[in-house]
Amino acid sequence: MKLAYERKGSGSTLVLLHGLGSAATAWRTITPELEKYFDVIAFDLPGHGKTPYKRGIPMDPRSLGELVLQNLDELRIDRFHLVGNSLGGWICLEMAAAQPDRVNSVTALAPAGLWHHPLTKASKWTAINRTMAVLSLPFQPLLSGRNWAKRLAFKDTSPRWRDLPKQVCLDAGVAMGSSRGYFPAWEAILHRKFDSPIAPQIPVTVVFGDSDQTLPYPSCQARELAPPHAKWIILKDTGHAPMWDEPELIANLIRENGQPERNRQPK
Repeated sequence: MKLAYERKGSGSTLVLLHGLGSAATAWRTITPELEKYFDVIAFDLPGHGKTPYKRGIPMDPRSLGELVLQNLDELRIDRFHLVGNSLGGWICLEMAAAQPDRVNSVTALAPAGLWHHPLTKASKWTAINRTMAVLSLPFQPLLSGRNWAKRLAFKDTSPRWRDLPKQVCLDAGVAMGSSRGYFPAWEAILHRKFDSPIAPQIPVTVVFGDSDQTLPYPSCQARELAPPHAKWIILKDTGHAPMWDEPELIANLIRENGQPERNRQPK
């Protein structure tokens, strides 16, 4: 299955993987900076963004990682850096565990799967949020600029919801409202957690926000499940999408973890 993607920049390949109900557009707060140093590829996972959903396709994080690897093979990309948010962060960890000779680094932003007790069912709020997103999809261009709508949609995602740009809110609303892969992906993560070893030579940085209400501490932030050599960072006044709340800092962390050529200058 071919995944839709956005690709810009040059240099070492940097793969971006979004979260559940999101899309490649979620990365637009940091891609302009990353494109100065990397060949940036932001994929849309199945049933998200511009990638259609095919009934029966495996949607668990390990299988999605294999699918991303197949698409990188099609693009003739052998080695790459990985950055993922939420479900995308979990997928990145699975890819690094499965293909240590291909992964140069991993930056996992609020990754899912780091829990001792896997989810056994989706909460009622999962269905409610998805339904609201679908019903409001035609009105997103109007709603995304209204403070009351931003608060309703993003107060649990970002403590800085008031400061989120209109385009970020619009992209997120459209992505969630049109995500046919949302529930299949939810069902595929039930009864699972990340528990695979990652080779110590792969630099791994795990970033959580101290105000993450989607994957809160301590139940969903089990540090001992991350690779022992991983750098573990907690950001103040930051929620479940650190690239929205701290775009400059996150871009710098990705650059540092990816270790691009130090003498290379931005274009």
